[in-house]
Amino acid sequence: MSWHGRILRANLTHGTMVAEPLNMEWARDYLGQRGLGTKYLHEEVDPAVDALASENKLIFATGPLTGTAASTGGRYSVITKGPLTGAIACSNSGGKFGAELRLAGYDMLIIEGRAPRPVYLYIRNDEAQILPADEFWGQTVWVTEPGLQQRHQDPRIKVASIGRAGEYGNRFACVVNDLHRAAGRSGVGAVMGSKQLKAIAVRGTRGCNVKDPERFSEVAARTHREMRANPDRAGMTRYGTIMMVDVTQNFGTLPTRNNRDVQFEGADRINAQAMHTPNAGGHTNLIGHGACFACTIACGRLCHIDPNHFSVRSKPQYHIASGGLEYETAYALGAAVGVGDIDAATYCGFLCNEDGMDPISLGGTIAAAMELFGIGAISTRETGGIELRFGNAEALVGVTELTARGEGFGRDIGLGSLRLCRKYGHPELSMSVKGQEFAAYDGRTMQGMGLGYATSNRGACHLRASTYTSDFESTDWRVKPGVCKDTQDDIAAVDSSGLCLFTGELGLSFERFAEHVDAACDGEWDVARLRATGERIWNLERQFNLRAGFTAADDTLPGRMLSEPAPSGTAKGLVSRLDLMLPEYYRLRGWDSNGVPTAETLQRLGLR
Repeated sequence: MSWHGRILRANLTHGTMVAEPLNMEWARDYLGQRGLGTKYLHEEVDPAVDALASENKLIFATGPLTGTAASTGGRYSVITKGPLTGAIACSNSGGKFGAELRLAGYDMLIIEGRAPRPVYLYIRNDEAQILPADEFWGQTVWVTEPGLQQRHQDPRIKVASIGRAGEYGNRFACVVNDLHRAAGRSGVGAVMGSKQLKAIAVRGTRGCNVKDPERFSEVAARTHREMRANPDRAGMTRYGTIMMVDVTQNFGTLPTRNNRDVQFEGADRINAQAMHTPNAGGHTNLIGHGACFACTIACGRLCHIDPNHFSVRSKPQYHIASGGLEYETAYALGAAVGVGDIDAATYCGFLCNEDGMDPISLGGTIAAAMELFGIGAISTRETGGIELRFGNAEALVGVTELTARGEGFGRDIGLGSLRLCRKYGHPELSMSVKGQEFAAYDGRTMQGMGLGYATSNRGACHLRASTYTSDFESTDWRVKPGVCKDTQDDIAAVDSSGLCLFTGELGLSFERFAEHVDAACDGEWDVARLRATGERIWNLERQFNLRAGFTAADDTLPGRMLSEPAPSGTAKGLVSRLDLMLPEYYRLRGWDSNGVPTAETLQRLGLR
């Protein structure tokens, strides 16, 4: 306990689904979800394989706290080799799908091979089938999910599926569950599409067992109470993550116009206040909020678009309420492209949910395309007549629609910014690491975040290190390597448990986190063991990437971060001091000067 001790293996080539025992030695070393999925991928997949080849595997992994009463215990991860980066991909999602998979009696689902025709997986406790999905192929997530619930006459079925983006091989396609929650980054949806797997439909009624039910209930209930009483929780519930727009705008770390600027003059048109305030016609973007499984926070936004807005005026199918803008989406479809139009950004966010695209990579790639357009590297000849200039909301909407459908210049956008910029002769304009686009924080103003981007095993990511407090307090580069390394290890452990990282932002200490795991799982789990587990996971991911061909040269940032000073804000005039931070980071990690874990480090972590 709290593991079920079972995984489900689906071989799409042979058309089989078989339950098998979980490797409990690996579970004790890697906990679950991100860590355990990484271990299985590392052991079963050659890191040099093409990410879209049938030899790659796709792993849906839950944590030992997924499906329990622990606050935010609804997370799952999709682990594979990512087609956007060529590195290990681990994309985390909330909603209710992960809990349902766990409640069906499985810790993990491993998908291998390639189906000869479009299929979906249907799992109901011990019943597991591979069924034809021809009628859903070519359809959106918003058609597929209710369609499968109707086909099986059960509205309680939870579905994870891909849209058209995943089908045509968009490099940043994602897997969407519960209509607007997503395993969003690194192109995991493209891997799913390459296997001709449209969806996974799950219904589970088995429940979850924990080691010490009385103690676990006490720890979980106490955490729910304390988080509900936390004043920051109330702010998150009311405003969601989009309230960060004002924070980063005022600090000068809101990436704008492909990171040429760090403050956006239109920030007040895409922030939390804009979401809450009626426009001139009396329309309000926000209409409510929602929560994932067992969540105390409810940071999800429920929004609708002004029906008179140009993006939806003639499209009544979008006159609905659905998942609204979060901070990263507002940045990517607002500041990054210079568009201060909350309805245009919301519509493009709807399209990302509907057809399964990562909005961060979408916005980052469109921003790069806009800069290419601005310098004349591409023209309306390539874009199909679209004036792809910064600030052009109509262009943003038009190219997003093309990308969702995989048509025209949308196919180029679907390559991701690095491949796009290489194609048109300016790879330096891709604001990415290892091919994955930056999140909504500038790596010059936030020195620790820049180091976190450069060293993230899955490419640029704001959820692999938590340097926020340090970065907002100081630009002193000397303290960043330690903060970056330590928080990377802690996050790897939390990501492997089934809990959401927002618990830490709202008062759940690592010590309390350890209490949850120790009350739920066999064995003794204290802070030291969990931190060692996180460090082991980080180094195993590094081993995968090294075997895939990555080197220390890939732990870098675009030249814009290293040589073009931040033009305004708190850190005006600064560039990233990655050159000074990286050697110290390697030393703290126990890696050599080439970024390779030493024999001593591997021995200490049990990786030899």
